[in-house]
Amino acid sequence: MFYTNNEAELQDLGQKIGYHLEEGDILILTGDLGSGKTTLTKGIGKALGISQMIKSPTYTIVREYTGDTTLYHLDVYRIGDDPDSIDLDEFLFGSGITVIEWGELLDPHLFNDYLEVIIHKEDQGRRVELQSHGTRSETILRKVNAEN
Repeated sequence: MFYTNNEAELQDLGQKIGYHLEEGDILILTGDLGSGKTTLTKGIGKALGISQMIKSPTYTIVREYTGDTTLYHLDVYRIGDDPDSIDLDEFLFGSGITVIEWGELLDPHLFNDYLEVIIHKEDQGRRVELQSHGTRSETILRKVNAEN
């Protein structure tokens, strides 16, 4: 469990997570509207050497960024119950790292292994929980926790 007081600290947490990610890793970001999912992703991108500005993929559904590795940033809120409306396999089994906002709306059986990042608004800050769902995500979780 982590607590961040502001956007900069939330972005720093994303960067800490990002340093431990490898191609094929999947993160599911869960949280209310405005909780900081994209802010956390900006930190992940920074750790991956991405110099482009990371923006919310709300209206585009997918944004792709290239740094030391490719980052696929998805927002599946708008596809709802129709995951077949985009080719998720390209992102879930591709050669990059996949971060999915609102991923809890998808069937969890689509993923073999993923790290869930749950962001709760608390006062002016955020409480962030990391939950592993598989062997690889457990390794990431242990490494991130070891830094605190």
